[in-house]
Parts: sequence; structure tokens; C-alpha cells
Amino acid sequence: MSKPIYILNGPNLNLLGQREPEVYGHATLDDVRDRAAIWAAQFSLDIEFRQSNTEGEIVDWIQEARSSACGLVINAGAYTHTSVAILDALLATDIPCVEVHLSNVFQREEFRHHSYLSSACIGVICGFGVKSYELAVEALAERLGAAAS
Repeated sequence: MSKPIYILNGPNLNLLGQREPEVYGHATLDDVRDRAAIWAAQFSLDIEFRQSNTEGEIVDWIQEARSSACGLVINAGAYTHTSVAILDALLATDIPCVEVHLSNVFQREEFRHHSYLSSACIGVICGFGVKSYELAVEALAERLGAAAS
């Protein structure tokens, strides 16, 4: 595959390892990126890993991914539960997308049980911490027909 998988992260994920470690774990966002890159390499895939606290920037990246990526993993953080703009951007892509959450959102506050993004994704993975990203990369690799090396 010549195009990378885009892995996009939303607000407050830059605070991983510091913010609510009892919920999100002790891994930093750099740790998440490193593990995802190692996992993707097993399928001869590269990643483009980004984080923003700004909704519009995430929308711009999704639009960019339409022509620059072979697949998309998104952890939109709190925007998952609020952003029709991110949903619309995802619906405008023709690449497979997997929604990811570190925590099991269904064991948390009621407002976290609804995702605006899920309907635009091929699947949702939540509750496995950093492993959630690895599972998402593996699912995309399978969908893209990339074989493990």
C-alpha cells in the first residue's frame, strides 16, 4: 500500500498518561502512536498520526484523507458525542474508517453512549486501552487486503 492509514485523535487526547489514568491508562499519546506504527508495519502499512483539540482541523484532516489515505482510524474524543461536522466529513470519504475509544464508553456516563460517528464507520472498537488502536489497524488491514508479514 502506498497510502498510509490516518489515525486522528481529538480533544484532550494529548493529555493521555496524565488525565484520568484510572479511565484512560498510563500510556501517553506518543506511546499510542509508537504501538500503532509497529502494528501497522506488520501489515506493510504506514500511519499518519495526528491530534487536535480543534474540530475544524479534524474535519480538514478527514477531507485530506479522502485522497491521501487508504483508511482512517478516529478517536474523536468528546466530539464523538457532539459533532455532526465530523460525521459529515466522514460520510464524504470513500475510504474505510474505524471509530476507536480507549475506555468502554458504555460503562461511563449516559451521554457517552451515543456516537454521531459510528454510522459512518465500518466498526467501533472500545474498552481495550491502547490495544483498541492496534485492533483498529488490524481490522483496516484486513479490509484493505494487507497480509501480515
